[in-house]
Amino acid sequence: MTQSEYQNPILCADYSDPDIVRVGDDFFMVSSSFNHMPALPILHSTDLVNWQIINHVFDALPLPGYDEYQPGKGVWAPSIRWHDDKLWVFFSTPDEGIFMCQTDDPWGQWSAPHCVQPAKGWIDPCPFWDDNGDAWLVHAFAHSRSGIKHKLQLFAMSPDGTSLLGEGRIIYDGSCDQPTLEGPKVYKRGGWYYIFAPAGSVETGWETVLRASSMTGPWEARNVLFQGDTPVNGPHQGGWVELDDGECWFVHFQDAHLYGRIVHLQPMRWEQDGWPRIGEPMGDEGEGQPVMRWARPTSLPPSPRCLPQTDDSFAHGVPGLQWQWQANPHADWLLPGNDRLNLRCCPLPQGEDKGNFYWLPNLLLQKFPAWQFIARTSLTLNAAKNGDAGGLVIYGERYAALLLEKRDGQHQLLWVTGWMSDAGIVRESRQVIAPLNVGTCELRVSVTRGGICRFAWREPEENWQSVTPPFAAGKGKWVGAKVGLVALTLEAAASQGICGFDYFATDITG
Repeated sequence: MTQSEYQNPILCADYSDPDIVRVGDDFFMVSSSFNHMPALPILHSTDLVNWQIINHVFDALPLPGYDEYQPGKGVWAPSIRWHDDKLWVFFSTPDEGIFMCQTDDPWGQWSAPHCVQPAKGWIDPCPFWDDNGDAWLVHAFAHSRSGIKHKLQLFAMSPDGTSLLGEGRIIYDGSCDQPTLEGPKVYKRGGWYYIFAPAGSVETGWETVLRASSMTGPWEARNVLFQGDTPVNGPHQGGWVELDDGECWFVHFQDAHLYGRIVHLQPMRWEQDGWPRIGEPMGDEGEGQPVMRWARPTSLPPSPRCLPQTDDSFAHGVPGLQWQWQANPHADWLLPGNDRLNLRCCPLPQGEDKGNFYWLPNLLLQKFPAWQFIARTSLTLNAAKNGDAGGLVIYGERYAALLLEKRDGQHQLLWVTGWMSDAGIVRESRQVIAPLNVGTCELRVSVTRGGICRFAWREPEENWQSVTPPFAAGKGKWVGAKVGLVALTLEAAASQGICGFDYFATDITG
């Protein structure tokens, strides 16, 4: 690959349901965050290829239940738009409704989530401000909550984006031609209104575009992006931007199973008939297929190669922007520190069938950053009671943790594995694998293709020791597998124990 080219995926990490907007020389991307907090990561780029996390829209979701782990719930399929000299993010939660946040400084403070419309099963909202002053919102439906599927609904919206007006109308029913129609993104070009939307399911679907001369329709559809003869299954759900020189680009995701929904960048152009063509041509009907390697945007100076942050030295004792908790964070989880991350040894969740790792809200996790990588950390356990522990975790609906534990006055390494069964029951096992002489050690996990994870540990100045057999990572609920840190007590009562992490480092190996 030459310096004038880029290679897909541009983000081999789980930035699900991406949307994108251009503001002058800057590009901003937002993605689903589900139950993970802080929510709604904001990524920034100046060349569409290299991206960094710059912020999150909010730290906690002020809704009942989100202080506990809520797998698969939370923030779904946001849209990001620039209007009235502000960035706006609209998103849904599947059980509560449609929400909006805004800011005039994407690096700074965002407004608190405002409920635009309480509703169950109204998802994937996208606002649109027309040049005549009208404001609109289009959304899809989650069949599991609403009993409706394959349809898009249109509402008039107050210009300030705070409420929907009047009755909604179904503007497209894709039951026959666009099954699982969702994730709409609204645009206007050359007097035509367009809705870019995924259809056909996450794993095997396609991108469709709807077009009309009025927001109220009638709308006609054309399918514009398929897998074709590429390895990119289900290429869809994203957004497009246009540059000053007229070049157009489309970002979308690919479902990569345990790696989550990874992000691709496709060239896009407008045909003389007023329809877009995405990727490289594969037929006479306007269809395209993804490119794996392509020339960079010619009018954008390339940035030095960079990826979203992964390494962390925990400056001022605070985790970086790449980290998210499993639920709304509690003040007691993170303790003051000086260039070390100090996590409280929190008890396992209480309640029927929840006293295990799967339901831990205080897991501090980040996305898998690549197909193959090595992650390592160094920790010191300052135990206050029997069963205090901390360590390194690979988490999904299958999970594994290598923990340094204090038990009966001695330090030991504890190997924990578990999985969520199809019946919704967590099966977990714990095994002591080695005694340790001191309460300090390094932990490491090497992840190879297919999510095969090989854990290892070493005491200070000693050689690495492997955990056998290897562990096969699994995806979570609507998300990819994650890697991260935990501190906990395996006893029922709360503890004052602390696990201090000196660093977290990753090496991408493939």
